[in-house]
Amino acid sequence: MNKIQIAIDSILAIAVIALFVLVLKPAAKPEAAALPAPQEGNMPIAYINLDSILQGYTFALEAQDKLMTRQENARLELNQKARTLQNEMADFQRKLENNAFLSRERAESEQQRILKKQQDLENREAQLTQEIMQENQELQIQLADTILSYVKELNADGRYQMIFSNNAKDNILLSAEGYDITAEVVAALNARYTPKKK
Repeated sequence: MNKIQIAIDSILAIAVIALFVLVLKPAAKPEAAALPAPQEGNMPIAYINLDSILQGYTFALEAQDKLMTRQENARLELNQKARTLQNEMADFQRKLENNAFLSRERAESEQQRILKKQQDLENREAQLTQEIMQENQELQIQLADTILSYVKELNADGRYQMIFSNNAKDNILLSAEGYDITAEVVAALNARYTPKKK
């Protein structure tokens, strides 16, 4: 009787285990939306190196050159005006020390003129700085729009699910060569760019 009881218990244990397996078996997962197959075995992603675009895209190089020329011209203008003001201040100081002014009112008037000239110079410096910053921002926006517009056009066929931007190995430390599409983007942007006549 003991052997029969053991056999029945064994059969019941196997049945319970089978029942648990059937009940606890995970339900079939719904199929995910099919993504386009990666080309040539690569994942459908790419990246562009923005530093390389800034060094190779003619518009970016011309914009940087234009901005640098603008900064140099502003610095030259400010330095010339500062030198003139400095000379006038030194001349005023010499006249004051040597009692060259005929009246106190004449000395005060000259001092006010120099202080106004100094304030005008500071205002001009602030104005030029603001103009250059604005011009830089506009060029950056124009450059970003141009790149984004081309990248959207490049990916019109949907071959990439994601395109990253990278700055000096900031985000992407290592990748296979096939994921870097920078050269293709730079070549296409340069081919489409028509420099403005000066």
